[in-house]
Amino acid sequence: MLINAAFAALRQVFSRPLRTILWKSLGLTVGLLALIWFVLTKGIAALLAAHPISTDYAMVNAVASFLAGAGLFVGLAYILPPVSILVAGYFLDDAAAIVERTDFPDEVPGQAMPLTQAMLYAVRFAGLALAVNLAALALLLVPGINVAAFFLANTYLLGREYFELAAARFRPLAEAGAMRRYHTPTVMLAGALLAGLMLVPVVNLITPLFGIALMVHVHKGLSRDRLLKAPATRPPVAMDRDRLDAGRR
Repeated sequence: MLINAAFAALRQVFSRPLRTILWKSLGLTVGLLALIWFVLTKGIAALLAAHPISTDYAMVNAVASFLAGAGLFVGLAYILPPVSILVAGYFLDDAAAIVERTDFPDEVPGQAMPLTQAMLYAVRFAGLALAVNLAALALLLVPGINVAAFFLANTYLLGREYFELAAARFRPLAEAGAMRRYHTPTVMLAGALLAGLMLVPVVNLITPLFGIALMVHVHKGLSRDRLLKAPATRPPVAMDRDRLDAGRR
């Protein structure tokens, strides 16, 4: 299921309906990252000018400023996940609706979160991603461990949050979280795929839209699987929601 979902999501990301959202998301993400890098670089340069490392050798200060700028550029890789998540958060419901409409046209569509709730969720998601990736950044100088920490942290975070975003269009957030915990292996495998994309320069910029498209397919597949289980093992309310999710009117 996951392989088919990944190919379907990749096809969707570059399809005409999602292309406009993709370009808007990319433009805002790159622009925001460039602004962050510019402001921090100028701030460090001003700090070094006011408090130079060496008053005798201007070259020392110039090298320090250059290294700081280069270090910030590397550091941007670790804040890319929260920035891209925050930017794409505004478009995720629209993207999910497009995927549902084009790939599941005969099924009942999900309900978008109210804009305020969606943005608050995106801010919370971005804040968690920032905290996780800053923790990984602290391990930057520890070879091997830094990449592993980045990957494992984002596997959990991206898998959890994107699945719940997709599932919350069909069920309350509490039930979406319970469903995610019940299907932890599948959700974490999907999260590992997203975390792997985050490690690839340039490709990581499309991860938010790919993530929501992927999780729409994963959620649909898991909902169908749940319908096949014996009714005695499923709560009636959950069964009714899964039938609605699968498009049974």
